[in-house]
Amino acid sequence: MQTEIYHLFHSGTAVRVKDKLFIFDYFKDEPQQEKAVTSSLEKGVIRSDSFKNIKETYVFVSHSHHDHYNQIIFDWGEYCDQINYILAAEVAEESDLESKDNLYLMEKDEELKLDQINISSYGSTDKGVSFLVELDNLTIFHAGDLNWWKWKKFSPKVQKREEREYKREVDKLNGKQIDIAFVPVDPRLEENFYLAGEYFINQLKPALFVPIHFADNFDVTKFFRDRFNSNQTRVAEITESGEKILYTRK
Repeated sequence: MQTEIYHLFHSGTAVRVKDKLFIFDYFKDEPQQEKAVTSSLEKGVIRSDSFKNIKETYVFVSHSHHDHYNQIIFDWGEYCDQINYILAAEVAEESDLESKDNLYLMEKDEELKLDQINISSYGSTDKGVSFLVELDNLTIFHAGDLNWWKWKKFSPKVQKREEREYKREVDKLNGKQIDIAFVPVDPRLEENFYLAGEYFINQLKPALFVPIHFADNFDVTKFFRDRFNSNQTRVAEITESGEKILYTRK
């Protein structure tokens, strides 16, 4: 089964599996550049054609920060008859959201089943949650802002706490066979940008690791790939918004 993955922007990603579409942390709704492609996904945005031949759509929001959440997602219902919104519960506290039958709010350490899709929420080292999505022998993890935030400005005590809290959440995933992992590789952390990804790969050995949370600093994904790509875990290098990555489970 071949899976199509699109890097939209920053932490925004779209995963297409047969006639299902999964969208995570969409916020930037303008194409980053004009490209000679016909698919809106390959321009890094969601438009009506993104839902062509899609029967079910699942939209995830890990938390309410502006670089992970854009209320335009609620306009997509006109493009897809069966669309579900799975949001961190704290998003509802920050937004004036109406109660809808297709809106689900999750605290950390909860489980939700929608049709044949199993969704588990894990914690974050910032706001909100991270998501594990399991379907048809495919497992997807999106970290949101779950990251090893080792900022230089933090005291050694706070740095150790950040490390401990990150590892605690990742370790909850032990025993899971993760196919596709979206994990922050944030260049603002300077030489510490790789820590979260390295620990995640060493602990869980995902088949495909896709960097997120780097804005338009695409070079950091090459540095990370060159350092951690292996026969066990393939690391995607991303060069532009709308980058298309293909994944086939072995």
